[in-house]
Amino acid sequence: MLTPSAPSLNINRPAPSAFAPSKPFCGLSSHAGLIATEFTYRNDEEIYGKDEPAEYVYQVIRGAVRTYKLLSDGSRQIGAFHLSGDVFGLVSGTKHRLAAEAIIDTTVRLVRRRSLEQVAGTNVQVAHKLWTMTAGDLKHAEEMLLLSRKSAMERVANFLLEMDRRLAVAGMMALPMCRRDIGDYLGLTLETVSRALSQLNDEGVLGFSGARQIVLRNRQRLRNMDI
Repeated sequence: MLTPSAPSLNINRPAPSAFAPSKPFCGLSSHAGLIATEFTYRNDEEIYGKDEPAEYVYQVIRGAVRTYKLLSDGSRQIGAFHLSGDVFGLVSGTKHRLAAEAIIDTTVRLVRRRSLEQVAGTNVQVAHKLWTMTAGDLKHAEEMLLLSRKSAMERVANFLLEMDRRLAVAGMMALPMCRRDIGDYLGLTLETVSRALSQLNDEGVLGFSGARQIVLRNRQRLRNMDI
């Protein structure tokens, strides 16, 4: 069982800004006996760093998280965006290969990895969910590799369709990430992302209803770009 002392794993990181009582780890079988603890992080606050021990598995309850790596030239490569309900921090080794930060004010639920592995050894449902999540991560990595061979407009179209599937409510996407985040995710500059979005807006493919609120008006056009 997790205890309120969990954040002290990294003494150089300030404690999360809020603490909530323990509760079942949602999405991985509530009857499995997995107990988790919730913490709230402010925007841009680090959840864990690269090469830190991977002792916990995390789930986004509210908000959004980016996992990323700083490259040798000082640039940043975002590996994934984790949104409400997503589980992250599940790695094959003993250390995190990427760092994780809250994009906006975010609440995450965490459970000890060792406890999760022990339960998976005796609970088929939990083992299957872990396998499904691992397979999903591999699929995402393959898709990002293929995406790197596409044009800037094709990458932006792919991103919009992905967010449309994961975020759209009543036809509206409220993006938690900024355009620089999008660029670091797609391997594009901020300016290139902005030009692509402006062009799609001019062509009537999408419309803006605020800085980060987007309405897709022609999904088929985006799908044709994403082939």
